Amino acid sequence: MSKGEVLHEAVTLLSESAKHAPRLEGVPTGVEGLDELFFVTEWRDGKPVQRPLGGIPRYAVLQVTGVSDTGKSLMVEQFTVEQARRGTPCIFLSTESPAPFVAMGLRARATAMGVDFATIEERIVLLDAASHPVLAQDLPTLFNTLTYALKTYHVKVVVIDSLTGLYEAREMLAREVVRPVYSFLKKWYQTALLVSQKRSGHELLTAEAAGGYAVGHILDGSLVLAKQTVMTPQQAKLFQAPIGETVRLFRVDGCRLCGHDTTTHLLEITPAGLVRVGPRLSQLSGE
Repeated sequence: MSKGEVLHEAVTLLSESAKHAPRLEGVPTGVEGLDELFFVTEWRDGKPVQRPLGGIPRYAVLQVTGVSDTGKSLMVEQFTVEQARRGTPCIFLSTESPAPFVAMGLRARATAMGVDFATIEERIVLLDAASHPVLAQDLPTLFNTLTYALKTYHVKVVVIDSLTGLYEAREMLAREVVRPVYSFLKKWYQTALLVSQKRSGHELLTAEAAGGYAVGHILDGSLVLAKQTVMTPQQAKLFQAPIGETVRLFRVDGCRLCGHDTTTHLLEITPAGLVRVGPRLSQLSGE
């Protein structure tokens, strides 16, 4: 069509669109303490009551952001293993590590989670943009390859580690990458976690990431991971950790599909290499 023409197919009544609206339900993440942070509100006996969703919202496209060594890749690997364990076909798109090293990480996460790796190997499809950079540099090639994998393997879950790798060295163009990626995943009704990198100058617990706030504004919500060195007696008391130790923090920074916990939590990386969302900081301080 030419510019200026009326796009009639873009105009619909709410009653028509509502017929195609998906059911709001949770997708378990495999991360202890995370799934109960999302909820829906129901009315019972004339009063609003929160009901845990039991996971991230199905068909949500969420950002997982933080500086290095906060547990971002561990979190999305756990999510992938958990979904594959439940029988859901998944795509793991890596712009950071070649496929054999992604497989090594997923095997380690499965072992830590007590999942037999042999039972999930055929349910996880790896897309290796680290070894094939054209996937990260050309969106049409990426989308055609993703479409092939989605159709061939009947995929329902997509993980990208990392989204930042799709606009590396060209962060000013982040919106031009993130918006098409988001629209593609929504078109195919995928539940997705997209890792994005924070720069050291970004605020600790905000959705800001490489590319500015574009990622957080476009996607359905953000899971923010952070780390902080305990430097004062007051911090040592708050975090219940000695001075000099590094503590990790977690918060959900927005989710447009459902209600969510808004407080800051401790985040732990266990000796087995799993991330676990811990208590609210307010619980530690006795508030």
